[in-house]
Amino acid sequence: METYRIDPIQDHRWEQFLQTHPGASVFHTPAWLNALRGTYGYEPAVFSTSAPTHPIRSGVAFCRVQSWLTGSRLVSVPFADHCQPLFNANEDGCSLTAFLPRLVEQEHCDYVEVRLLTPEALRPTQNGLARSATFLHHSLDLSLPLPALFDRLHKSCFQRRIRRAEKEGLTYAEGTSESLLQQFYSLLVLTRRRHGVPPQPLAWFRNLRDCFGDAIKIGVASQDSRPIASMLTLQYKTTVVYKYGCSDAAFHRFGAMPFLFWQTIQRAKDEGAATFDLGRSDADAAGLITFKNHLGAAATPLTYYRCPPISATPTALSKAAQHHQVSAVFAHLPSVLLRAAANIFYRHIG
Repeated sequence: METYRIDPIQDHRWEQFLQTHPGASVFHTPAWLNALRGTYGYEPAVFSTSAPTHPIRSGVAFCRVQSWLTGSRLVSVPFADHCQPLFNANEDGCSLTAFLPRLVEQEHCDYVEVRLLTPEALRPTQNGLARSATFLHHSLDLSLPLPALFDRLHKSCFQRRIRRAEKEGLTYAEGTSESLLQQFYSLLVLTRRRHGVPPQPLAWFRNLRDCFGDAIKIGVASQDSRPIASMLTLQYKTTVVYKYGCSDAAFHRFGAMPFLFWQTIQRAKDEGAATFDLGRSDADAAGLITFKNHLGAAATPLTYYRCPPISATPTALSKAAQHHQVSAVFAHLPSVLLRAAANIFYRHIG
């Protein structure tokens, strides 16, 4: 089957296709791909079975990551939790993925990677793709009335903390102003240092804001006018996506993060959203998984596939040791150096 390369930013057929396809997500959109290109220089491309003169009926979105440090690859797509190949209901999904292994040679890259929420219809292992990582993906159904959604929240981990936040007089601000962005980013730097990893570059969040416009929201919870927790969400169609959250650990006792999630759920309901996408969690991240479960969210497997397969995989012990060593370095870097590291680090790991 012949495939065609499409520029998803310049070719308006792609956005038209996304508007009608039920599987399209925020990570397929020209806005996400344009922010990636503007921040990291990744070139987006969609490979489709649809000829240039016809409406698009299928497509796999990629970005090319070209790095002297980590090699060259096609990723569908960088920094996205998932990005399902999209095909027409009348097509066999296997025909869409069968050409992916050929891209390695055709595009002169080391490997291709796809991030599949529902791999069954595509049968990736029969098309030369091998599993490279498995996560959990959480999603919250917003179809219930607000009181029912509140009742589904864990009583001690969410309901009581939300009431504590309200009792303590926490305030909530939301928007895309430079002031809110700076408050969010300051808290992000604190959080990423606590986790032993650099923050994403500030330019990434500015590009997201510029590309998404009204579809991006920065929420900030403050105590006595001091920002103590923040959240960044994106919306596409009827799905709100939780993408980044951060907080000042010194104020965790006030319940700011549960308060932020409840504020976001209420706003999403008011705007007609049907789903709250809570993103991926590492399979061994028990605390994060429990937190999302306590929101009342449903968990499903999220699997990444590569072609060709990873030739050598470090043992879990060696990977843990490497992560610990790297985290220890980042945790003690001054803020200026931590932000500088971000500008270098993320371009290579997409």
